[in-house]
Amino acid sequence: MKFLLLIFPLLYSASAYAQSPTTKDTQEFKIVTIVESLNYRGNGESSIIDSQTEVDDSEYAAFKTDGSKAKNRELKGKHVKVDNLEEIKLQNIFDGLEVKPRNVASNDAMISSKINSMLQDGWRLTYVTSAVESDGGDGDLSNAILISRLFFSR
Repeated sequence: MKFLLLIFPLLYSASAYAQSPTTKDTQEFKIVTIVESLNYRGNGESSIIDSQTEVDDSEYAAFKTDGSKAKNRELKGKHVKVDNLEEIKLQNIFDGLEVKPRNVASNDAMISSKINSMLQDGWRLTYVTSAVESDGGDGDLSNAILISRLFFSR
């Protein structure tokens, strides 16, 4: 019985210590955007865009406290643009007549290379989302863009 009285507090304190955080775990996220142009006659631009700038979103936020409209009039669009970015040129995958398989393969190789370099830097591909924007109305000459966002975390 004395053994149980001695061992129980020891086990209890050991389990409490094991569950308490000893180091502050931080996690960071990064988004890489892929823009592929599906433009008539191949006039569009396609690229991988990776911002190299860290920003503090609270510096650009407008807060409501009294229910009024919160407009941050002092902050113009030019103030929220970043200057440091990596832009990797991609091929346009459509020229108005057909999809170009060689261009698709070239883009896949470039995107794979970017993902592999992110993985080597310790990032983990967490999520991917895509969207397409196209007119589709009368006289649409297949002008569209395909945007994919790659969400990385570490």
